[in-house]
Amino acid sequence: MPSGTFGLIIGAIILFFIFIVLSSVIKIVQEYERAVVFRLGRLAGVRGPGLILLWPFIEWVRAKVDLRVVPMNVPPQEVITRDNVTVKVNAVVYFRVVDPAAAVLKVLDHIQATSQIAQTTLRSVVGQSELDELLAHRERINERLQRIIDEQTLAWGVKVSVVEVKDVELPQAMQRAMARQAEAEREKRAKIIHAEGELQASQTLAEAARIIAAQPAALQLRYLQTLTEIASERNSTVIFPIPLDLISPFIGAARAREPVATIPSNDG
Repeated sequence: MPSGTFGLIIGAIILFFIFIVLSSVIKIVQEYERAVVFRLGRLAGVRGPGLILLWPFIEWVRAKVDLRVVPMNVPPQEVITRDNVTVKVNAVVYFRVVDPAAAVLKVLDHIQATSQIAQTTLRSVVGQSELDELLAHRERINERLQRIIDEQTLAWGVKVSVVEVKDVELPQAMQRAMARQAEAEREKRAKIIHAEGELQASQTLAEAARIIAAQPAALQLRYLQTLTEIASERNSTVIFPIPLDLISPFIGAARAREPVATIPSNDG
């Protein structure tokens, strides 16, 4: 083999070796990541972001942990509530890593572990709640879920910030029963409102009757107003009774103007 060719081969091997060393020594960590570095099997610390340098063949990056918020869907869980109603509930959990070293050392897969603890906690909390509370006071359920899950995951370096119950699926029989209940409640409110209106109307009529009884002239004015309203309708004939108190003054005046009849005497 020519000495020139042998020299090229040696040079290529050296360059390849240098490339391997540099690739294992120089690492670039993104702004939203942290590198968990081990030295001879022991934790050497958390480094980043930016360019980091490692001791060749002594230190290596065990994992790059993402520090961004992770939205995770909790699959539907079939649960029996405290009042014996079977429902299917799903949720969404928002969490992030606050301690990259703990997320690597304390748990094998912090995302999978958080998902499992979220599912079991969701079943437990919903099973201890009644259906009305689950439907009307969902904020309380969300706060309880967040507190319980966060207490479990904080040891893994994971902070759960928000837990939201998304959907509550009810059986068809329960949906029909709730629809009938809502309809009955609406009918009840309608009857109450109607009864209150009747009561107010009767009170107003009773007050009007007392006023008219105390002032007879008010009744006559009411008759005249009614006649005015009837006169506006020209397509009908209405027989309207006139009270004698209204025309009695005219009858008395007519009688006063009539001449008094005299009976002739037989004396003449």
